[in-house]
Formats: sequence, structure tokens, C-alpha cells
Amino acid sequence: MSERIFIGVAWPYVNGPLHLGHVAGCYLPADIFARYHRMKGNEVLMVSGSDQHGTPITVRADKEKTTPQAVVDRFHPEFLENWERLGISWDIYTSTGTANHRETAQDMFLKLREKGYIYEGTMLLPYCEKDQRYLPDRYVNGTCPHCGFENARGDQCDNCGKPLDPADLVSPRCSLCGTTPQFRERRHFMLKLSAFGGPLLEWLSDKGSRWRPNVVNFTTKFVSQGLQDRAITRDIAWGVPVPVAGWEDRRIYVWFEAVIGYLSASKEWAARRGEPEAWRRFWQEECKAYYFIGKDNIPFHTIIWPAMLMGYEGLSLPYDVPANEFLNLEGRQFSTSRNWAVWLPDYLARYDPDPLRYALAATMPETSDSDFSWQEFVRRNNNELVGTYGNLAHRVLTFTQRTFQGQVPRPGELDARSNELLGKAEEALGEADRSLALCHFRAALGAAMGLAHEANRYLDEMAPWRTAKTDLPATARTVYTSIAVIATLKTLMYPFLPFSSQRLHGMLGFTGEVQAMGWRTRAPEPGTLLPPPEALFVKLDEEEVVKQETARLGVGAG
Repeated sequence: MSERIFIGVAWPYVNGPLHLGHVAGCYLPADIFARYHRMKGNEVLMVSGSDQHGTPITVRADKEKTTPQAVVDRFHPEFLENWERLGISWDIYTSTGTANHRETAQDMFLKLREKGYIYEGTMLLPYCEKDQRYLPDRYVNGTCPHCGFENARGDQCDNCGKPLDPADLVSPRCSLCGTTPQFRERRHFMLKLSAFGGPLLEWLSDKGSRWRPNVVNFTTKFVSQGLQDRAITRDIAWGVPVPVAGWEDRRIYVWFEAVIGYLSASKEWAARRGEPEAWRRFWQEECKAYYFIGKDNIPFHTIIWPAMLMGYEGLSLPYDVPANEFLNLEGRQFSTSRNWAVWLPDYLARYDPDPLRYALAATMPETSDSDFSWQEFVRRNNNELVGTYGNLAHRVLTFTQRTFQGQVPRPGELDARSNELLGKAEEALGEADRSLALCHFRAALGAAMGLAHEANRYLDEMAPWRTAKTDLPATARTVYTSIAVIATLKTLMYPFLPFSSQRLHGMLGFTGEVQAMGWRTRAPEPGTLLPPPEALFVKLDEEEVVKQETARLGVGAG
């Protein structure tokens, strides 16, 4: 029986190019998950968009002496191109700058206010005397009161992950000029998070069996300590206007407004399809809603967004929030300020997308931080993609051209060894199926590569290049079995490697899209004429790639 699957993916700040940490953190796992469920025949809606109202955009605009909109206009088209080239298969990728998003965010605001969950309150806000302005949260840095991290931001500590207000910081400083801000009382609208502690704990009570331990443990502990009401408006001119008379000089703050993008994007998707009510299938009917994020976004998706949905009423709560840990680069944290990053546009200008998807999936930081290195990237490309999987497909298909004139041979009755391998192919398909359903992506990829290794061992053992001289029926049996397993591998690899899987699909004599064949084993029929095969992957020069790419990183930067 088919399912309905909603996939919400974190909205990236459109203040600079994407890097591999972003990709591994949430965008690649979400795409793998979406492709898998589409193959299973499930109804999938995967949404995201550029968060254009985040203060990182205004920070960059201030530094460059330009407008926030100019920053958005520079990077949003680049994001769209990068997603397409990397194969991220959005149902819709939009932005928080649309009229639809503004209306949806304002509707959420007004409905929660009507129910008493948003109220006017007084808060202490940092005011910079030197710059003569109230400072948004991200314009204030200081020491985290919880863990002592000395460069925490006014909205959240990147070290311990706890949400903050600027007034919480020890030794706060203005990020623009470095001076100590004054704190002045200011009227703002507050979200009554304190009203949702009990309902959230009840909702979380059954999540331990499904959610990742780091997600459920962090969330439960945070809620149990008591939730504080938080201001959801700010003294800024960039963002969604507050829909209340007399508040024209303030905006709905981004941490409240951006998560509403999941709902507004769903409505925009439905409108684009000419079915304006279609979004309701994913929000008001039976549906499993998954949110793919990095660990720094956990509280916004397991506390604040669920509380907003509870207060609004009638909308689906998250089913799972499979947050990833962080990806490091050559043993160090990604750092945009030190240019310690592999930028996605740069990678895509020099290499194919599937090897990157493979390398990141194989080391995905599902339960702990992981590391990307150029040496390991080349090793995985050359040894695993080229040497194991690609070589298996190429030698079987070229042998088929040479020995059987490009036709899939008729196998006759299969022997025990061939049936054993076909059984292992079915087992791998089932194992990957179970793993992908639980968002265990590395395990699913391991099942696929394990089958590729088994097929290579089978091929070496059966040695069809020798039996072709003495026993053509045995050779046909071996080749047919190998082609059938390669067809299963094509299915297994498709969520991870969509481009090479589609090419292999054609080399196996199939037409149409891989996805349309479903999550099942299906070998090409005996007698099918196969086109001349091409290499699936390109071998890389390890010394050259590692030397050039590490030099681009600026090794030794402070």
C-alpha cells in the first residue's frame, strides 16, 4: 500500500555559495530519501527554498555596501543551478521572498495571536550607540552562558546548539564595530512557548524508537528544563511585515518566519500545478512528514515549529527529524571566513556529480561528525566506483558484446551458484529497503556495494572468458546472471547515483526513467539487444587531484 511522504529540507541562507558541509548535512540525504520513496511508488512532496530574510544576508549587504535584495539576486539563481547539476530533485525550490510566503507567514502570526499564543511584551534589546541602531540577534556575539563558547551568536550557540537571546550572552559585543551594546526595553510580539512544554513532552514520548538518539535526547532535555517565551519581531526593515497597525517599523523575525516556508512552499507547489488545494493532502490528511536538517537546527524543528503547528491546529506534526551531525574538511571545521571549504560551484565545474554524492553518502555524518578529504574522495572514486562497481558493469557488458553479439543470452537452467548470487541480490534489495526507510543511508549504500563485491567474486570464480571456449551454455548462464545482478545494482544505486544509474539503465536495454521501474529486481529479457557500453565513472589522478585541491584550500591558513 502506497504512502504519502512530505520532505521538508532546511532553507539555506542565500548569502554566499553552498559548500559540501551543506550538501552532506541535509540536501543529499533528503534527495536520496525522496528518490527511494518515489521508486517505491509513494506520493512524495519535497520542498525547500532560499531563506532570504536571515540576518546573514543583511550582514553581507552591510559589508559590501549593497542591498539585501542584491545579495539574494546574486546567489539564488546560483543555488537553483547547483541543485540541478547535483541532481537534487525538488518538487519545488522557492524562496521566502514570495507574496505567497508573506501571506502564509502573516496568517500563521495572526491565527496564533488570535488564540493568545502571541502577545505584546517587553524585552531587552541590544542597542549600539556607535552605529545608532538596534542590533538583530546575529549582530551580537559573546560568550555562551551554557557552555562557555566565546564566539556564540545572539540567536544560538554553534557549540552546544542552545537557542539564545543577546541578553543571555556574557560580554556581548556588536559584530559591526566591536563595542559593548546597551540593552534597552522595547515592545515586541512574543511567542508563548511556555504554553507548549506539556504538549511537546507528550508528543515526544514515543519518538525514542524512531528518532535518532541525539535528536530526541537533546529535545526532551531542553523541553524538560522549561521553555521560555521568545520575541518573534525585530527592529529591522528587511523581512515579512508585521500585520498589525502601528508596527510598520518592525518585521516578523526570521527564526519564526522561515520554518513557515515548509507550509508556504507546499501551497505554492499546489498553485503551480493548478490544484490550489493539493497541499492539504500533505498537511491535513494521512502523511508522514520528515524534516532533514543539520544538528544546529534541531530546536527550531523539534520544539518551535511543532509548537507553532500545535497552536495553529489542523496541520501535521513532524513524523521524524533525521538531523545529521557536521561534516568536517580535512580534519577541520568548515570555515567560510578562512576559505576552508569546498564550494559546490567549484566542485561541479571540475568533476561529475555522482562521485561526490557517493563519497558524501559513504561518510554521511548520521550519528557523529565525519570528515571529507580529497585523498579519500579519490580513493572511493577509483577503488569503489571505478574499480568495483563500474568495472563490474563494463566488463560484463563488453563481454556480452564480444561473445553474444550484444544480446542478453538465454541462461537455460541456473546452477546453485548462480541462484545463490541472485538470492543475495534480493537480500541486498531488502536490506537497503529497510535501511532507507529508517534514514540509514550509509547502511543502504553498504548493502549495494556489498552486492557489487559479491558479483565480482562470482564473475572471477565462474570465469566466462575461459568457459566461452569450451562451454557456451555455462558462459550464457554466468553472463545472464551477472547482467541480472547489475540491473539490481542499478536500482539500488539510483537514489545515490542518479546520473550513472540512468546511463546504466540505457546500457541494459531499458527505456524511460529508472524511477518508473520501481524498487524491484528486473533483468532485461533474454535476446534484448544492448547498445555498446560506456564507462560509468572516470578514474582520477590521485596525486594531481589531491595536490591541486588542497592547494585551493589554502593549507596553513590560520
